[in-house]
Amino acid sequence: MPETIVSALVEGGKASAGPPIGPALGPTGVNIGEVVKEINDKTQDFKGIQVPVEIIVDGANKTFKIKVGSPPVSALLKKEFGIETMRGVDIPIDYAIKVAKMKKDNMLANSDRAALKEVLGTCVSMDVTINGKSPRNAQKEVDQGKYDAKLEGKEELVFLSGDDMAKIKDHAKKLEAEKAKQAEEKAEAAKETGTEEEKPEDTKAKDAKSKEKKK
Repeated sequence: MPETIVSALVEGGKASAGPPIGPALGPTGVNIGEVVKEINDKTQDFKGIQVPVEIIVDGANKTFKIKVGSPPVSALLKKEFGIETMRGVDIPIDYAIKVAKMKKDNMLANSDRAALKEVLGTCVSMDVTINGKSPRNAQKEVDQGKYDAKLEGKEELVFLSGDDMAKIKDHAKKLEAEKAKQAEEKAEAAKETGTEEEKPEDTKAKDAKSKEKKK
């Protein structure tokens, strides 16, 4: 039997012998239980997140290899804090280090420092601050070796208590509510002043009428 490749999307640490994995691997004769166990071992850090996996089966000797993809940095950070929108939120550097360690094998980064700087780069686009400072400033600190002990496992990572995590979640919800309110107020003001933004279809209709007049 030739090589068989099965691609699937599974929840981290919760793969099972049911669909889509079991039925797809059944004809290959490979030990499905062992496949599922290895997938769960390799994806346990991604609990609660959908993770792409690829199962490569050698039909000749019934052996297999598992390749695990990785969710984007933004999804991993959101999972850590249980927040859907993190814009304006301040987080400890330890969480960025944790995500960098989780993502390193799936990055082009050739060092722990480079992996952490890549995560901090994503924090810039997410509008997330690190220990009260810009992620770009945190990147400079990485270059200076400030976090080497934590990256090398010589210093333990320290995570937020339940109360502190709850405060961050509440803060994020308030920011999102304020943002929604501002958008609503802006839309109302635009209606009152007659400066409401035109919808694409309205613009197309105007263009069509203009062309008709020219004819």
